[in-house]
Amino acid sequence: MGRTSGAAMVLALAAVSAGAALAAGAPAKPGARKPRPAPDASLDVYAEPGERIDIGGGRKLNLRCSGEGGLTVLLEAGFGADSLVWAKSQPQIAQHNRVCSYDRAGLGFSDGGPLPRDLKADVADLHALIEAADLDTPLILVGHSYGSQVARRYDELYPKQVAALVLVDPPEQNVGEFSASYAKTEADMAPRMLAMYRGCEQGAREGRLAAARPPSDLKNCLRPPNPNYSDKLNASIRAWRSKPAFWETVISGSQDRLSLYGGGVPKSERHDGKPVIVLSADQPYAGAPADDLKALLAAREQTHMALIGTSRYAKRVTIADSSHDIPNDQPAAPAIAVFEAMEMRKQIGR
Repeated sequence: MGRTSGAAMVLALAAVSAGAALAAGAPAKPGARKPRPAPDASLDVYAEPGERIDIGGGRKLNLRCSGEGGLTVLLEAGFGADSLVWAKSQPQIAQHNRVCSYDRAGLGFSDGGPLPRDLKADVADLHALIEAADLDTPLILVGHSYGSQVARRYDELYPKQVAALVLVDPPEQNVGEFSASYAKTEADMAPRMLAMYRGCEQGAREGRLAAARPPSDLKNCLRPPNPNYSDKLNASIRAWRSKPAFWETVISGSQDRLSLYGGGVPKSERHDGKPVIVLSADQPYAGAPADDLKALLAAREQTHMALIGTSRYAKRVTIADSSHDIPNDQPAAPAIAVFEAMEMRKQIGR
């Protein structure tokens, strides 16, 4: 998935993204048209629910667990994304640990939740899921992008249930400190994007978004089918992204993210006594204009350094040849970080 700043990423990309592109196929010869890879049939498991866990209140969240041994690892996806984004990383982690991914409320095969769908609501759902699924704690929380916010807040509220944090390319915060013009552009863009999302929501309620050919006024709501996915998987993705619950989640969550990323990492945030590993992509802003790039990199550096300052047992690892989408570009990186977190726990006597 593409990468812009925290607020812009949330508003402009996550809602209409069809998920990470899971590329396959051999490289084409110079000058030749690259052949389209055959869809990866192994991904069809994501066209069906895993285990829908009753978390109370008449709602169920979709959970996918695999592997055995070690500390249980729970994978938290980015904003607007479901468990499919972990399709490459989860099997590698499962070689040594019990590992679970899930769909947050309104996404994938999970039921929608009461509004607002903000960080507080996501953390509350995660707690309910861990309890209802009887997952072994303490567990290692791995959060990608916005998922890193969920993991951080969960550890602050339930520190005894968390053994370590792996934060996968956390979005930059407080970009306005480095570029007032960039922050203004984001603020000006937000109402327009929210208006588009509300149009998508209305189209979903009227059934027009789920039509074989949605009308032109809804053309920006859904992306075309992903050629790396089977027809079955593409149809499944389109089905849940055509529901009102998805757009309710995106709209409410987007409004919360605007303030969530507006300030820096709180000075009061602490994760002492446990490993904190921050994975930083080395190519997070492909195509960004030079002035924006400078501000984004500065804000990102400040954010990532602040996060490793929240624990005495923290480290930062730069992931080579990776965009913001580390779980797809370098799927072994989260698995290696989980192993390193367990080794760090041994060193500190945990």
